[in-house]
Amino acid sequence: MGKRADRHKQERVPMREQDAAERILNFNEVALGYTLEEGMKEAARCLQCKKSPCVRGCPVEVDIPAFIAKLLEGNPREAVLKIKEKNSLPAICGRVCPQEDQCEKTCTLAKKGNPIAIGRLERLSADWEAEQGELLFPDIASSTGKRVAVIGSGPAGLTCAGDLAKAGHQVTVFEALHAPGGVLVYGIPEFRLPKAIVEREVEYVSRLGVSFQYDQVVGRTVKLQRLLQEGFDAAFIGIGAGLPMFMGISGENLNGVYSANEYLTRSNLMKAYLFPSYDTPIKKGKKVAVVGGGNVALDSARTALRLGAEEVFLVYRRSREEMPARAEEVAHAVEEGVQFRFLTLPQRILEKDGWVKGMECIRMELGEPDESGRRRPVPVDHSEFEIECDLVVMAIGTRANPLLPNTLPELKLNSRGYIDVDEETGETSIPRVYAGGDIVTGSATVIEAMGAGKRAARAIHRTLTGEEPNF
Repeated sequence: MGKRADRHKQERVPMREQDAAERILNFNEVALGYTLEEGMKEAARCLQCKKSPCVRGCPVEVDIPAFIAKLLEGNPREAVLKIKEKNSLPAICGRVCPQEDQCEKTCTLAKKGNPIAIGRLERLSADWEAEQGELLFPDIASSTGKRVAVIGSGPAGLTCAGDLAKAGHQVTVFEALHAPGGVLVYGIPEFRLPKAIVEREVEYVSRLGVSFQYDQVVGRTVKLQRLLQEGFDAAFIGIGAGLPMFMGISGENLNGVYSANEYLTRSNLMKAYLFPSYDTPIKKGKKVAVVGGGNVALDSARTALRLGAEEVFLVYRRSREEMPARAEEVAHAVEEGVQFRFLTLPQRILEKDGWVKGMECIRMELGEPDESGRRRPVPVDHSEFEIECDLVVMAIGTRANPLLPNTLPELKLNSRGYIDVDEETGETSIPRVYAGGDIVTGSATVIEAMGAGKRAARAIHRTLTGEEPNF
């Protein structure tokens, strides 16, 4: 009992990383993962709580104590299979999920010390599987004869598709772009989530029996109504929220101003960082200002460094404590040399010959909390100043793209243009049509989108079969 009680005092096993001075010169992965020995040492800290509070903190309900126990036994194969009972994308979740705000936050050890490194152990399990050169599969049900269309191959769509395929349904994913993965490939940089990892997870979903159709803009190249009329028994909409937002200030239309969507898509999906080997150019500023405080802003800032920027400023209107970005990503950005300009609000972008030459800002101070619970930033009178820059990236969030919803007049939207759904099932105002992820919630995390995909898959299964799902 003494050893169990003392586990909260034991330090987490650290994860090896690329040195900061080296990694800003490449797009290789920063975090290098655990060895099996390191993972077993970390797994030994787990208390194997009977009530498993960590599971309640996981949006896709992975049996965390069970897979950790398999790792502790030195059996990563069984650990992988245990994870895949609930999660079709473990290598992705192990890298980009905000575990500190979910499963690790509810870990019993977090009450007095360091929680178990659940995300790192999940990554270890998935990476071990990849090293073996094979894909492991849980049990797959016999065919139900039912067909489901999934619109979008991001985390919500892939999760919904994978769960439905395991339940015996015939699933087709319709993707607007030329490659699968959605925000996983166009939004998250290689140094955080390598494309090869996403490709392997998509291959797993495909091997479950899911088929993919690319360059299919549902609402344009094919109508959702037609899919339902021509043999699909249900549909899931997981198209994300990819419409970029701007501040509406003077100068945002200048050359050298990007939305984070375009900046990261050019670099990530279209491989502009390898220009001219790939023919998608991107402006490589010497002094880059990124506006925003979330993970997308940090991804943009760290990408700019790797593209050769001499200085990168992250401009955020609140303080460090209010930043929604993951603490680990902030720490990495600091190590790499990103300069933070907290309590700073851009007022206009300055011009020279049609190009960005700087940004006029005003200093802020924090007032009373707003509807988000964070203290509202208030301008400080007569505190204007300028930041010299030749490239600006706006990373202040996204909105719902209206392209698909506008083709469905009977689809109920909320006041912000997102799809209105039943929170428990994801069911929309159109019979047999479900939705989840950012197109419902607005910009959120990968794992929250996956949770929405899982809930919708369960509801679809009940509707199509009248049975309770086992996933």
